[in-house]
Amino acid sequence: MSDLSRAAIEAVDVSKQVDDVLGLPEHLRDALWRVESARLTPHDAPGGYIVAGMGGSAIGGALAASVLGDRASRPIAVARDYGLPAWTTHEATVLCASYSGNTEETLAAYEAAGVIGANRIVATTGGKLAAAAREDGVPVIPLPGMFQPRVAVGYMLVIALEVAALCGAAESLHSEIDVAAAHLETLAQEWGPDGPDDSLAKEIARGVHGTIPQIAGAGLTTPIAYRWKTQLNENGKTPAFASELPELNHNELVGWQGAAELGRFSAIFLDDSDLHPRVRQRIELTRGLISSTAAASFRVEGRGETRAERLVSLVLLGDLVSLYVAVLRGIDPTPVEAIERLKTVLAGG
Repeated sequence: MSDLSRAAIEAVDVSKQVDDVLGLPEHLRDALWRVESARLTPHDAPGGYIVAGMGGSAIGGALAASVLGDRASRPIAVARDYGLPAWTTHEATVLCASYSGNTEETLAAYEAAGVIGANRIVATTGGKLAAAAREDGVPVIPLPGMFQPRVAVGYMLVIALEVAALCGAAESLHSEIDVAAAHLETLAQEWGPDGPDDSLAKEIARGVHGTIPQIAGAGLTTPIAYRWKTQLNENGKTPAFASELPELNHNELVGWQGAAELGRFSAIFLDDSDLHPRVRQRIELTRGLISSTAAASFRVEGRGETRAERLVSLVLLGDLVSLYVAVLRGIDPTPVEAIERLKTVLAGG
């Protein structure tokens, strides 16, 4: 089956996650409004800026740091654990992001930040995290509660960027976000279910269907490659892996020698116009070297003028590819039963 018409997608995507994904432009705009409505007090964080979260709640911090690049004026880190970086002090600002508000690692990081005396801000729909923040007088940026956590990527990205500006870690990208949202509306029409049957999103999905995708990023696209991997994991219910250039040329490249005898592996290289010229050269050389053992390979470049536009374009593309892979497999992309089972066991001690 290779039908990726809207009817075929809706027959499998019973929760209509595809419509939530296509809502990314509006999510960016709504997130700006939600931060403004929270009336946060600007402050300086000479100790750096940390986004504490897991999964879809953490990726916003990683994407924000990538968008900012050398425009960041303070260290920016993402903490995906029960604690914070060893260098965290009371002069740091910690954004604790948990869509559900009940992520145990993020709750532990929230407590750790309080013990250290760091400035805390919370982004959540509610749960234990919102309750703790209200009790402690910590400001909360409220998130809409109708999504799967991974669909809230636009909210988490914008909130991470806006808090970075509020704590002096970077300049404000408010206007760039507005432009990026408008840019995405055009791409959503082109790559969405009602777009051409040979659109880039559908072409990639068909190309990697039935394979184990290896997604490679570099510079701006490094955290986007990880986003593609996790979306293929959760939506496509398939193994997928992410790596980074030029590092993969010093190890992973050799592993492709045995790919064909072990299974069907595909490669997706996420390119960007701002990448170092030698890295861009490495992408094409690497594709050539693995061509005999890769089931398929793609080189995909972000579209747009600014770093924000190009980043969100690739995020949208990857999200759609992962949904289309699920449809091609005949699997509803929304449920994540394995994660729920794990949480149930952990909750029982």
